[in-house]
Amino acid sequence: MFPLLAGGLAAQPARAASPPDSTFVRRSHRRAVFQIDQRFSIINGKVVGINGLRGGVEWRGRWRTGLGFYRLSGGLLTRQALPEGLPAGTRDEVRFRYVAGYGEYVFIGNRRWELSTPLQIGVGSYYTRFFFPDGHSERSSRRVLYLVEPSVGAHYRIFRWVGIGAGTGYRQVFASGQQPEDQISGYIFFARAKLFLGDLYKVFRGHERLLSQDWGEDE
Repeated sequence: MFPLLAGGLAAQPARAASPPDSTFVRRSHRRAVFQIDQRFSIINGKVVGINGLRGGVEWRGRWRTGLGFYRLSGGLLTRQALPEGLPAGTRDEVRFRYVAGYGEYVFIGNRRWELSTPLQIGVGSYYTRFFFPDGHSERSSRRVLYLVEPSVGAHYRIFRWVGIGAGTGYRQVFASGQQPEDQISGYIFFARAKLFLGDLYKVFRGHERLLSQDWGEDE
């Protein structure tokens, strides 16, 4: 009886290994990531664009960190009153730019798509540019501002080397001195075009086709 039992057990095929978690792909190597990070925000009741570029490093497919540079696109009128002594017809516009370090955690995704929680902490300058009727311009003194931008983002990878993404969050601005008269704190919306420089390098070297949809195995 016991030999038959032992033989029966030995004849059974080995249990298949559990499939890997398909909701996330871990990578052992680091990769450089470059992003065009176009942001939109409501300032003084108007939707404005904030042009941004950022670059950083991704590791294990789940963590990213790096540095970004942003500037407010021109043409936004301020809310503050014109200083005394300026001629009639003077136009005043907000100027706002900052540099921010960012960290990003991908909490779910696979080779094609992901959801993440980016966080940016930065420092910038804020001032007003005055345009006079005679054609020349001057600016006010700069004020140093600090900001925190928590957000949630989604990303879709079109090919191995390029992807697009979008998200939303909130910008909270702090000042060490007088607070700005303009409403810079508020909700943000962003759109991204992301380049995976390592995979793009493989395309240039001829190791991958430019428009390949073959995802294969990540290194």
